[in-house]
Amino acid sequence: MILLGVNVDHVATLRQARYRDEPNSFGGFVEPDPASMAWLAEDAGADGITMHVREDRRHVQVEDVERYLERKKTRLNLEVSLSEEMVELALSLEPDSVCLVPENRMEVTTEGGLDVVANLSRAEEAVRAFDNKNIPTSMFIDPDASQLEASAKIGSPWVELHTGSFARAWPNKEKREKELSILREGMEVGISLGLQVNAGHGINYENVESAKSLLRVTEFNIGHSIICRALEHGLADSVSTMRRLLNS
Repeated sequence: MILLGVNVDHVATLRQARYRDEPNSFGGFVEPDPASMAWLAEDAGADGITMHVREDRRHVQVEDVERYLERKKTRLNLEVSLSEEMVELALSLEPDSVCLVPENRMEVTTEGGLDVVANLSRAEEAVRAFDNKNIPTSMFIDPDASQLEASAKIGSPWVELHTGSFARAWPNKEKREKELSILREGMEVGISLGLQVNAGHGINYENVESAKSLLRVTEFNIGHSIICRALEHGLADSVSTMRRLLNS
């Protein structure tokens, strides 16, 4: 069975569009509430919840994570950057797992994978810190052999392959198949290194049929497409439909 992790960052993005200048309003008293949506996603069959707390707090706030943890039913995968401040924050929140991601202040959503090779010592230090608190650490990386090897070298138990290039190539069948082949090769390299392989970014209700052909991927983390569909069909239907499509 392929697991489904639901990312609720875009719920927070919608909330911030109105309430970004009113930080004291957080705690569930403004809408939409990422924690409440996370609980609904769990009730609909999500196997886990992903939240990304960025350095500039542009969408998910620490208070959102704390509220979600009060009634967590599955598990929290917390995404943070490699900065010392964010690693310390993640350690204090004690999520079920951490995914280390790159951050660019100009991007709306994460684009591209973390360069573990170029940040080897810092990434290893972070993995060691999380390991000391029994928090497994994942690297969000492009499906590149050198990045996979570096992730294994520093003791990361799993990786999340960035599927954005595949998603962007979807309209062109030839490019789509090429990117899917690259992902498949990355998946196989990761598994040969003893890594659990997850994947995510840009997976939606149209391309999921091809994406799930990566049969040895353990979990897909999906957010934007699920939240978009929820505007028309409701969150429960959107989560349950995606989970069914992943495993039909």
